[in-house]
Amino acid sequence: MKIAPLSLAFCVGIVGLALSQSATAQPEPNKQTPQSTEIWEPVPPVITPGTTSAATSGTTPPSDAIVLFDGKNTDQWVAIKGYSPESWEKTNEGPLKWPVQDGVMYSTKGFSARSKKEFNDFQLHLEFKTPEKVEGNGQGRGNSGVFLQGRYELQVLDNYNNPTYVDGMVGSIYKQAIPLVNPSRKPGEWQTYDVIYQAPRFNKAGMMLDYAYVTVLLNGILVQNHAAIRGTTEYIGYPKVQPHGAGPILLQDHGNPVGFRNIWVREL
Repeated sequence: MKIAPLSLAFCVGIVGLALSQSATAQPEPNKQTPQSTEIWEPVPPVITPGTTSAATSGTTPPSDAIVLFDGKNTDQWVAIKGYSPESWEKTNEGPLKWPVQDGVMYSTKGFSARSKKEFNDFQLHLEFKTPEKVEGNGQGRGNSGVFLQGRYELQVLDNYNNPTYVDGMVGSIYKQAIPLVNPSRKPGEWQTYDVIYQAPRFNKAGMMLDYAYVTVLLNGILVQNHAAIRGTTEYIGYPKVQPHGAGPILLQDHGNPVGFRNIWVREL
């Protein structure tokens, strides 16, 4: 019996399926390391942001903003140990005791900061500066983070002439979304995040119906353009989907004295 030759389209489909399965293969959980999810290339291009005045406190919040820090005190925050949802959902350590100096609060006390208020969709503005005196390198230099809804980390890091894995550099959604460019200012200079965030959607059974999405400007320059957040931003391993409602803004203490000022949120 004569067998008809396989069509070109069928062969291409089989090859494509094999490549797809190979590309999605993941290490077994017990064999994962931090390096398993580090990406180093290609490196986003370095660009120079516009100038700003270090003598001012940045823009004035709009009239409908919820001001989380105006330079006077940390009354809108509580202290937590760690920075996972388990840390802030179940316990807190009372009033935040980060020092406030000249209108700036510094993450130097061994506790992370959790906003008392919780949010769903929002616009967030904050300004930060990493230490002027450079110490350490890579992830050990000016490290902090802004956790959206307490779960999804927008990285804060000194990435001025400081290489690291690109899915963990400033402007990244940690281990998920690489920034489009690197508009970092020099250490000790004020930098600005402007964030538009749409919370994930879940059904009553806890199944995710749609990702969270985030658009981020760093120093006025687009670094995340409606990027999907697939789940929690894990240090080791892959994103986890955890159904949730409103959540806080969380500022991470990572052992570096990072300064924050002029923090406000608009609910959308």
